[in-house]
Amino acid sequence: MTDRRNSSRRSQAWFGAQGRSGMLYRSWMRNQGFGHEVFDGRPVIGIATSASELAPCNAHLTRVAEAVKRGVWQAGGLPLQFPTMATGETLMRPTAMLYRNLMAMEVEELIRANPLDGVVLLSGCDKTTPAMLMGAASVDLPAVMVTGGPMLNGKYRGQDVGSGTHVWKFEEDLKTGRMTEEECFFAEGCMARSDGHCMTMGTASTMACVAEALGMQLPGSAAWPAVDSRRMETAQAAGRRIVDMVEEELRPSRILTREAFENAIRVNAAIGGSTNAVIHLTALAGRVGVELGLDDFDRLVREVPTLVNLMPSGTYLMEDFCYAGGLPAVMAELLGGGLLHGGPVTVTGRTVAENTAPAERVDSDVITPLDAPFQPAGTGIAVLRGNLCPDGAVIKQSAASPHLLTHRGPARVFDSPEAYHAVADDPGLDVDENTVIVIRNAGPKGYPGMPEVSNVPLPAKLLKAGITDMVRVCDGRMSGTGYGTVVLHVTPEAAVGGPLALVRDGDPVALDVPGRALRLDVDDAELARRRQEWTPPAERYVSGYTWLYTQHVEQADRGADFGFLRGGRGHEVPRDSH
Repeated sequence: MTDRRNSSRRSQAWFGAQGRSGMLYRSWMRNQGFGHEVFDGRPVIGIATSASELAPCNAHLTRVAEAVKRGVWQAGGLPLQFPTMATGETLMRPTAMLYRNLMAMEVEELIRANPLDGVVLLSGCDKTTPAMLMGAASVDLPAVMVTGGPMLNGKYRGQDVGSGTHVWKFEEDLKTGRMTEEECFFAEGCMARSDGHCMTMGTASTMACVAEALGMQLPGSAAWPAVDSRRMETAQAAGRRIVDMVEEELRPSRILTREAFENAIRVNAAIGGSTNAVIHLTALAGRVGVELGLDDFDRLVREVPTLVNLMPSGTYLMEDFCYAGGLPAVMAELLGGGLLHGGPVTVTGRTVAENTAPAERVDSDVITPLDAPFQPAGTGIAVLRGNLCPDGAVIKQSAASPHLLTHRGPARVFDSPEAYHAVADDPGLDVDENTVIVIRNAGPKGYPGMPEVSNVPLPAKLLKAGITDMVRVCDGRMSGTGYGTVVLHVTPEAAVGGPLALVRDGDPVALDVPGRALRLDVDDAELARRRQEWTPPAERYVSGYTWLYTQHVEQADRGADFGFLRGGRGHEVPRDSH
């Protein structure tokens, strides 16, 4: 084993200090049973774990941390585990997205404030992955991501069921009488049947794949199921690797380059990934000073077909994706077609091209070849512009109904998701299949936190009539497990005076996804008159974190990060006070 001792390491400002200061740091650590020899200059590796029973996707990460520790010890480092908050979308109200920035702040400050030379980031539920990446990127110490892995496939009456995706399906079945309350109650217990995050290509699986595509996660590790023993092998390998990364001074700033972000955007298109990746990647790019605009997410994916046949856009689930070859097989396919940069360095110390060279596609139904894709090029995320979304909006084409991608219909406006839900089951609701449902005040500032509420269920009377989709427009987000013709992230949001605030019942709304347009067909003079009448909503928060959030959150096109967190702050710490 290579001697990892080095008196100049960052951690030695604590553990190698002379006199009273060094004695204090070392003596308190020794109450955990550490011998004096572990303070000899070897790399000190933080294991940041978001394990929490309040975040079911992350509940098993304590066991993953143990595997990481084994790897760190093997490589001659000192592993020190510490907790972070867990932003679990499954339970948190009003939305986990409200707390993504808080978690990123906490991760950043914990890494900076403690005697760490490198860090392994343990995440699971969808906001924890970008939050940890954002925090680590701002500190810029060597870091590697280990996601907790997807659950095993859900099983109900002989069919595979996907977390999230089948929640929406079962809800529709319940409303239309195709499923009873008792059957629904039984089915929910068949959906999440092991440790892990969503096994559909929801945001958790998407961000795990995105972390791997960026080069921040070991190749192939995004897809191993949480309960597969190879998930623990991967974690142990990450523990070994982070010690080498400290030696090599391989920091996020060397990995998170413009080319790496372009790779991640194209991979997201190829896997049929979540629209939430747009917001998270934009925020992460802001932390490392990479210019990434909303239009990049449209331009870079026009030539990229959807290769992965997974719910919600397709048939299979993450367990199938893993055994079919996982993300390396997808990246190899894209690289062979000239759609990825092969040169960016990754946490392995090798390039993307070197990492993907041994990849093999095992099942061409799950991971389709580039010359016979699951969906053709140009069916990924589209960025829309127009007088209803001057700073942009997005739509996931692969999850939408083709016949609705060009549509014009009258608006039916609701000032909150709750206002819609209050009347959605009313048989007298004045809507038909041509109606465009507009949900506003669900943006970053307006809700607050930009919840996953945009794919509201169709009105019950239309579901019973056999209508399965209709156009919905919202300044909020949609779960990556969701589906439907839903225009998301309308920017600026209604709460800050965006045009969405001016829409009235009956206004014609024109959606033209091929033309990348979303328009409100109301003349400019009338819109100007309505703007004169509009008054901003009263401030609801005067203190606490939610006040901080509403005062400083940026709009969706800039990643909904805090403006004061853009850019890095390095790893320097305040002067020692002892």
